[in-house]
This record gives sequence, structure tokens and C-alpha cells, in this order.
Amino acid sequence: MSHDKIGYCGLNITSMTEIPSDNTADLQGLVTLLRRKEQNWVEWGKACATLQKAGYTPQQIFEETGFEPVQQNQVIVGSQVYYSVIQGEISAATTSYFQQKGSDILYEFRILTQPQRVQAAEFVVERQLDADDAKELAKALKEFSRTSQLPEGFSNHPGDAIAYQSWRLARQHNDLQQRSRLIAKGLQFAHSATARQQLEQLLTDFTVFSEGSAPRFPVYRLESEEELPRILPVVGEFPLTLAELKAVPLTEEIDPFHLVKFSGQGAWVALPGWQVILKAEDPVVILTHSDQLPTPLAGKTEAILMVIDRAQRQWNGDSYFLVEQDNQLTLQWFETEPSTAILGQVILIMRPKKILDENQMHDLWQIEE
Repeated sequence: MSHDKIGYCGLNITSMTEIPSDNTADLQGLVTLLRRKEQNWVEWGKACATLQKAGYTPQQIFEETGFEPVQQNQVIVGSQVYYSVIQGEISAATTSYFQQKGSDILYEFRILTQPQRVQAAEFVVERQLDADDAKELAKALKEFSRTSQLPEGFSNHPGDAIAYQSWRLARQHNDLQQRSRLIAKGLQFAHSATARQQLEQLLTDFTVFSEGSAPRFPVYRLESEEELPRILPVVGEFPLTLAELKAVPLTEEIDPFHLVKFSGQGAWVALPGWQVILKAEDPVVILTHSDQLPTPLAGKTEAILMVIDRAQRQWNGDSYFLVEQDNQLTLQWFETEPSTAILGQVILIMRPKKILDENQMHDLWQIEE
């Protein structure tokens, strides 16, 4: 994620074609487009992204257009995925299908690489899958891609990815009804004959295979105001000139973690002095959302902050690690020592502080009372 382009829900909204944000007439035209629901949802996503980049908050856009913040997020992300999909070798039928509908489906494919998105989009149109099916497909493809090599009998086709997930889960069940349901589902989606054979073998082989369970994430949540740090710019040491004072930029904090932007491709964020932070040798921060982790966190989806210690590159089965896959960074847990290079270990995941009434933050008399 490009830190100097953080928008609603941490989205990089600069990857789509945008109308210049300094033209008031153009911006008002986008507001009108959304209010009247003109053109298609892809254009709505572009319009929402452009308005947010121009300084509109999701709440302002909602009040002006009727597009709720969650809907804005969906069409923005869906549009980004749409543009990445049409850059691949995709059929005209699939392109036409997603021009008319499917923002909720493409939103689920945000966790996939560009080639996987193309595969998944074609498969959705071919099988006429809905958003729930798309979510399951995205998860299956993501987990399927984490295997060091293709499982025996399964291809890298999206149908085989779902079939493999069903096969793997079925082998862990001793409940015959659950086992049969998963086998039937796998056979429904299996693409290759060999994948079907693997599933059919489970109809006569009732051996139960237990798999190691993934570790829990090291999750912290900010609890008190004192734990919410603030980064202040330093002018220097006397004697100082007026020019040196004016050279210090205005500090802009970005909620919910008080992240501070600076010129260039990056940002700083202050963290409490917990022991896990103090002991880290080479910590870096990555922002994401709680539902985008390999094992999504319980509770409502919210922004989270991950701390990765790049010095910790030794595998162990009780941690999650940062690795590169298809030219993208991703988190993985490995039950056995992986062949891929480990780039760092997850040492902390921080949730934002729960604020019951954000307005009270600005009313000193309420705080003091």
C-alpha cells in the first residue's frame, strides 16, 4: 500500500483514472452522477474514489448522494479489481457481465493476485456464482496458492481449488453426513477427472486425517488515552531562524492509529512501549483489515496495524510470517518448514481503541467532568 495515498479503509485509490480533483465543476458532476445513479457501478466506484481523494469524507458523500460508506467501499474496491481483471486475457462475455453488475463479487477478489482474479471472474460467469460463492472461491484460491506444490490429483483451475478445499475438510470429518456434504460439493465444482477421483476415493475410505491448527495472532488493542501516542515535529535547537520554523510541515494524523504522513512514499506511526515492540530488532508496520488475514479475526471488520520484525526469519510452527508470492507480500502460517524465503515474523497485531463517543474527544469540559 502506498502510504501517501491512504483513503477510506486504507485503499490506494490512485490506480484508477480520475477526473482532476481541483475542478469544482467536475467534482459536482461526479456528485450528480452518483445521486442520479447514472452510467454503471464501475463509474460509481471511480467517482467515489475521486471525491474521497479530493477531500470528501465518506459521510459527506453519503449525505450528498445516498451512497452509504460501506457501499462506497465496495464499489471503489470492486472497480479497482475490475480494472485489474480487464488487463488480463478475459472474454468479452465476462467483461460485459461485470460492467453491469458484480461489485460485491469482485470485492471478494481483492485478496487475490491479478492472474487469480482473471481466473475467478471467468469461473463466476461460467458457473453463475453469487457473492457468497465468490467469497468461498477467493478463500479457496488464496489458500490453494499457499501450497508449495499442487496437491496430487488437483490442477490450478478454480474449480479444482474449491474441490481441494472440500476434499481436505472432508478428510477431517468423522461425521458421515458432514463428510458426504463436503464430498458432494467438491464433486460439483471439480474440474479435472483426477480431482474427481480423489474425492470419490473418500466415499470408500473413511480414514480421518487431523491437521495441525494455525496459531493465534498476537493481537493487542489500545485501551486508554495514554496509550494513544502523538508524534510532534522537531524544529531544532536554538539558535533558530524563522525559515527553519516555517520549514517544519503541519503534522497530519490519520486515524485510527495516529499515523503521520511525510513527503515521499511513506509515513510514521508511534506505538506504545510494550515489551514486544522494544525487543524487536528491525520492526516495520503494515496496515490492513481484520478480515484480510489468513485467519480472519473474530468480531466486526476493522482497520488493524501489523508489526513485522524483519530480523526474525527463522521458521517456527507457532507464528505467522511475511513472504513473497506472485510478486506480492502475503502472510502465511507454515505447519512445516517452508521452501520459500521468510521475510519477517508477525510479532504484533494492534486493533484501534474503541471510542464510544468521538465528539467527547473534542469537548474538554465533558472529559474533565
